[in-house]
Amino acid sequence: MTQQVLFRAAGLCKSFDAPAGTLKILMDAEFQLYEGEFLAMVGESGSGKSTMLQILGTLDQPDAGELWLDGESLLGLDGSRQAQLRNRKIGFVYQAHHLIPELTALENVMLPLLVQGKSTKQAAERAGDLLGRLNLHDRLEHVPARLSGGEAQRVAVARALATSPRLLLADEPTGNLDEITAMEVFNMLRQLCREEHAAVLMVTHSKALARACDRQLRLHAGKLHPEG
Repeated sequence: MTQQVLFRAAGLCKSFDAPAGTLKILMDAEFQLYEGEFLAMVGESGSGKSTMLQILGTLDQPDAGELWLDGESLLGLDGSRQAQLRNRKIGFVYQAHHLIPELTALENVMLPLLVQGKSTKQAAERAGDLLGRLNLHDRLEHVPARLSGGEAQRVAVARALATSPRLLLADEPTGNLDEITAMEVFNMLRQLCREEHAAVLMVTHSKALARACDRQLRLHAGKLHPEG
C-alpha cells in the first residue's frame, strides 16, 4: 500500500535581524511527512529546529514558503482559521510539560476537549482512556506537583492527543528526563500515536531516540537533509 503524504512543507525561509546583520535560519527548507510516520528532526543547537516547529504549527509565519496538511494550504488561512485548525488537527508537546498547576491530570487532559465544545462527560471519558493507556490510572486526581517528571510528561502527551490530531509536533519532549525515563516516555508516545493514527515530527538531541524513529532529518545551514 502506498503511503499517503499527510503534511508537506516547501520553500520555507525565515530570517531575523541581528546586530551583525540578517541571520538566515531557514533557506528553502522542505520535507514530507507520511500518515502514521514518526519522524525525528536533529541538528546543532541554534540551527533553527524550534523555529521550524513554530512555523510548522502555524504559531509563527515564514518569510516565504508554503505548508499543506491533508492537502489544505495552511499559510493562506487567516489567524482565526489557523487557530481552529490547530485545535482540531495539530497537537504540541514541549520539553516543559506546561500543565496547569491547579488542575488535576484528568482536568488538564479534558481542557482542550472542553474548549472544542465536548461535554464534561465526553471529555472525562476520553481523558481517562488516554491516561489509562499511558499507565496513569492511579494518577487521575493528582495535580502536577504530585507527579514525577515522567508522569507529568505523559499527561502532556495525553493532552496533546486528546482531540485526535492528525499531526503531533514534539519539541524535545523528553529533554528534561533521565535516559531511562526518557526512553520509557518515548516508547509510550510512539505506541499511543500509532494507535491514534497520528503522524509525529519530533525534535531531539538524543541519538538513541532519533535512531528509534522511522526516519531522521538533519537541519543544517537552513535546509533539511536525510540522516542515517
